[in-house]
Amino acid sequence: MKIIAADKIFTGKEWLYDQAIVIQNNKIEKVIPLADAGAVTFFHNAFIAPAFIDLQIYGAGEKLFAVYPEKDALQKLVQYCRAGGAAWCMPTVATHPYETFYQCIDAIRDYWNNGGTGVLGLHIEGPWINPAKRGAHVEACIHQPTMQQVKYLLDYGKDVIKIITLAPEVCSKAVIDLILSYNIVISAGHSNATYEEATQGFSHGITTATHLFNAMSPLQHRSTGMVGAVLDHSTAMSSIIPDGHHVDYAAVRIAKQVMKDRLFVITDAVTETSEGYYPHHFAGDKYDSNNILSGSALTMAKAVQNLVQHCNIDWGEALRMCSLYPARVMHLDEQYGKIAPGYATSFVVMNEQMEVLQVID
Repeated sequence: MKIIAADKIFTGKEWLYDQAIVIQNNKIEKVIPLADAGAVTFFHNAFIAPAFIDLQIYGAGEKLFAVYPEKDALQKLVQYCRAGGAAWCMPTVATHPYETFYQCIDAIRDYWNNGGTGVLGLHIEGPWINPAKRGAHVEACIHQPTMQQVKYLLDYGKDVIKIITLAPEVCSKAVIDLILSYNIVISAGHSNATYEEATQGFSHGITTATHLFNAMSPLQHRSTGMVGAVLDHSTAMSSIIPDGHHVDYAAVRIAKQVMKDRLFVITDAVTETSEGYYPHHFAGDKYDSNNILSGSALTMAKAVQNLVQHCNIDWGEALRMCSLYPARVMHLDEQYGKIAPGYATSFVVMNEQMEVLQVID
């Protein structure tokens, strides 16, 4: 048994003071008054919150995962995430030839089989997207999938592939149903869908959207587009990249006011590389590929800072956008995203400047 405490604790619902967390067998047993805790590990000038979850990140330490589908690349990626307060992440591969997807699936399986932690699975972004909204994605690899292509990839990646980003207007209902039958989360993105096409997708099992505003049909007063569909739908969630480059902070604030708990954070972080299909080059505090904005240099902790400082979102809600809501997307919100009895030991310890002191899991 272990007992930890700090100046305050954010449970995912409320702030607690003078309380301590009792941990038993990597689970939260209970939260008790600090006065009753006895021997406790106390973090001074700090608070404890549920650890962050990053559902879209491509690589770290100059090892883009698609270029280096290997254990060392995953370790670097996990270390980067933990430095930013994320105990869990979803390595992501953008549009590539299928062989790259198979190699990344193999690498994650090998990582897990050798005791690797912190990786939830694989997020495949493309190639079943709309070339009109490809962004930095390589057009030569983009295509409309056949059922055979989809089934082979899903069978090969069974239990590893956890999210697929696709354009709903490019994929048939049969393809959507097949992907859903493998318990994979479908995210609508890199799409030129009309409002009606996007809404139909959200009502047909697509539960979320990828990086709101970026690489999707915009909201216009006579053409509502995917952005309008995301904002208007009652249950569709969406990720957003709050780095000040991908989306203006005012747009983040407006989207948050409309979507409330349906909006969550991803870093979309990449790393410096001159190899492969995506030569990402560091440009200030973002990355470009072939002179196109291609990824962020965010950490989840920096995202929280930006949400609080630039978007007028309160600390608790900013923390939820990086922990509870991503957990909800993956149907893991009964396990992660809260500090409550029965939840997993998965915490971030931060100071008042929103700097990460430690990740506990």
